[in-house]
Amino acid sequence: MVQFSRWQLLAVLAVVLLGFAFASPNLLPRQVSESLPSWLPNQQVSLGLDLQGGSSLLLEVDMDTVFEEELDNLVDTVRSELRQERIGYTGLRSEGDSVFFTLRDPTQADAAEEALVVFTGDALLRIDGSNGEGEIELTAQVKQERQISVLQQSIEIVRRRIDELGTREPAIQRQGDERILVQVPGVENPERLIELLGQTAQLSFRMVNGDVQPGLDPVPPGSELLPMEDDPTGASQIVVRKRILVSGENLTDAQPSFQDGQPVVSFRFDSSGAQRFGQVTQDNVGRPFAIVLDDAVISAPVIREPILGGSGVISGDFTVQEAQDLALLLRAGALPAPLTVIEQRSVGPGLGADSIRAGEFAAVLGLILVIVFMGAAYGLFGLFANVALIINLILLLAALSGLQATLTLPGIAGIVLTIGMAVDANVLVFERIREETRLGRGPVSAIDAGYKRALTTIIDSNLTTLIAALLLFQFGSGPIKGFAVTLAIGILTSMFTAIMVTRLMVVTWLRRRRTPAKALPI
Repeated sequence: MVQFSRWQLLAVLAVVLLGFAFASPNLLPRQVSESLPSWLPNQQVSLGLDLQGGSSLLLEVDMDTVFEEELDNLVDTVRSELRQERIGYTGLRSEGDSVFFTLRDPTQADAAEEALVVFTGDALLRIDGSNGEGEIELTAQVKQERQISVLQQSIEIVRRRIDELGTREPAIQRQGDERILVQVPGVENPERLIELLGQTAQLSFRMVNGDVQPGLDPVPPGSELLPMEDDPTGASQIVVRKRILVSGENLTDAQPSFQDGQPVVSFRFDSSGAQRFGQVTQDNVGRPFAIVLDDAVISAPVIREPILGGSGVISGDFTVQEAQDLALLLRAGALPAPLTVIEQRSVGPGLGADSIRAGEFAAVLGLILVIVFMGAAYGLFGLFANVALIINLILLLAALSGLQATLTLPGIAGIVLTIGMAVDANVLVFERIREETRLGRGPVSAIDAGYKRALTTIIDSNLTTLIAALLLFQFGSGPIKGFAVTLAIGILTSMFTAIMVTRLMVVTWLRRRRTPAKALPI
């Protein structure tokens, strides 16, 4: 343990130098660090909501709407498939978690089941051949799988929308079966955030039913009455066919732009969407079609000529901000279900500054006490341990910067704990060296035995703490994860500095000073 090869020496020096390089941007103003060349380390530690302030939202996914739409889609599927197979039915409706219908001719039960079984998916299909009564039920398993899928998709869409805002290190996590916790550091006003996250942004292109006069004629099956978005009174309405010709899922890009001096949103479809959009416009020249966003018609222009390029423009009475927000929503994708804000709160930067000051005071005080103790207890070797402790903190800061881990108040507590734990390995080694010295061993033999015999204990103690940190990260949430991250990184850096850096300094001193055993400064 007292032998250091050249490659080991170079490896230790390289790690320490890299630590200094990655930690140094934290000493610069953020604007200066961001202006550094990309090939240089320029990332700073990201501060969490409790340290730099920001907005916190608790959102609830409207699962009832999801299952209602699921049942409505099943009703439409049953209607279209039975009509296509020329199977008569009555009483088609949705109630509770099921869709019900009755066949006019019960002898067609097998044909109806064969026609519907492919389209009902995992839902439970039952048709009574004696009376023709049919039921398609969304079972508990189907609902649970759908609920998990919707929640995961909602989290991903929320993340995309927040990323489009250019915010740093948002924390987005699931809470329970229907809720999402969103914490966005640096955003003090949550109002625009709520506007962006509250819109479902389901875009669709449908044909206008020109045969029906809104408010005068009854709305036929397969159509619905929707308001115009630019009319806040809701007086302007238009009858639109329910069938979606092209959906927003086929969009590949949407950008705000200007047309005739007015803000508009230009969009582009993927190859499949472009083909369908071109076919629709080619088959319906001279007829109006509706651009529908979240059950409101943005515009209903007349198709003057086929649009075959796969791109187009959405116009309306937009402001510049509205055009930018709409483009952002369309790029991020539509939410599978509406989101409701259950709780919102803002954390001012003053509270975060107080937390940082308190954390800095605790860290500095802990560092000073540890340094004083090690110097008083172990003399020159204690000084070596103190130098390694400073390097350990630099490596910890470098790792947090390089990994872009978010530092929270519990994370600061993890750093303070790391300061105390960092010298634990050195204490074990130095006490072992003292014991070997008392047994009459020489300097080289005592130091070698001290490191060899303490190594197993050091690894065992740090490994058990590391396992605990990993479990906290896996099963914890929010602040618990922040504490676990800093604790885990601190354990790894402290083991490196104790086993490699302190030992390198001790071995270097030993080679330069041929001191008798009784004069070992420990």
